[in-house]
Amino acid sequence: MPSRTLIATAFLFAPVLACAAGVNVDVLQSKLDHPWSLAFLPDDKGMLITLRDGQLRRWQPEEGLGDPIAGVPKVWAHGQGGLFDVVLAPDFANSRRVWLSYAEAGADDKAGTAVGYGTLSPNLQRLEDFKVVFRQQPKLSTGNHFGGRMVFDGKGHLFIALGENNQRSTAQDLDKLQGKLVRLNEDGTVPKDNPFADKQGARAEIWSYGHRNPQGMAINPANGELWLNEHGPRGGDEINIPQAGKNYGWPIATWGINYSGMKIPEAKGEIVAGTEQPSYYWKVSPAVSGMAFYNADKFPQWKGRLFIGALKDENLIELTISGDKVTDQQRLLDDHKERIRDVRVGPDGYLYVLTDASDGQLLKLSPKS
Repeated sequence: MPSRTLIATAFLFAPVLACAAGVNVDVLQSKLDHPWSLAFLPDDKGMLITLRDGQLRRWQPEEGLGDPIAGVPKVWAHGQGGLFDVVLAPDFANSRRVWLSYAEAGADDKAGTAVGYGTLSPNLQRLEDFKVVFRQQPKLSTGNHFGGRMVFDGKGHLFIALGENNQRSTAQDLDKLQGKLVRLNEDGTVPKDNPFADKQGARAEIWSYGHRNPQGMAINPANGELWLNEHGPRGGDEINIPQAGKNYGWPIATWGINYSGMKIPEAKGEIVAGTEQPSYYWKVSPAVSGMAFYNADKFPQWKGRLFIGALKDENLIELTISGDKVTDQQRLLDDHKERIRDVRVGPDGYLYVLTDASDGQLLKLSPKS
């Protein structure tokens, strides 16, 4: 992994290109109230879309947006809290399990991220027997930094990215689940080979720590590695490839500063012994969000590229990857600027993105020839 000094040099030579090739943008659906995530159903049954206020909806090309699906757990919809990610179980064809992450209320008007699954009914109108298998403890959020992305790794595990609830120092506390990437088995139990499974005073669910507010996560199809992006404070958005038991620095190591313009109080610098350097960072934060590797055959020019939504920059970022390095980037939506919350590759090979707004949109993207 390169040092933070080398990354700074790499950053300078990864310029933003202004819509070099451009994209075609089709608006498939509007009037979505702050959509957060989408998942494609098999057999041309459309997709599931989460709305931050707690609704799970199904969208189909010919029929549009369906009624809210029943059986979704009660969510804590305040600030950044609400219904987050939706992911189908790897064995969905048999189990029909739909996994959800969401903000769950606790005591003293605080909340934390919870994860569970329900069985999608044959008529696609209800989640049955919803079971919560994971709760972020303790519950500390007053409305910020929940994380919530989920990824199955294809090896029997579920990864869940958790924000530090805007309680910076907790990201370094192994007895808390703030600012952590956790790994569970597909049934929600804790793997016995997790790095802190046998460590007294540490949460056995933890895979890695020192994360601030992860917002995007995806498996690199080239090698099966898990990639994660996370918000920095004012500057210092990062991409990491989290390894078992490693410390990714927040808040003692960061490229960002406080929103006030002052130094992060706990920060000891950009390069701090005992912490890992990001694979890539942005000195000026685009406010990264959902991410997806393109591995379809539909558009060969996108093969192997990594796509990341940007909230503050109101764009979709296309990254060129070589191994574990980002070598180039460009913005694709300069002519259609929106806060991009999620991006996914559809079974048809097109990119599908959700825009974060009270009148949010579902967009279908393809490269201009």
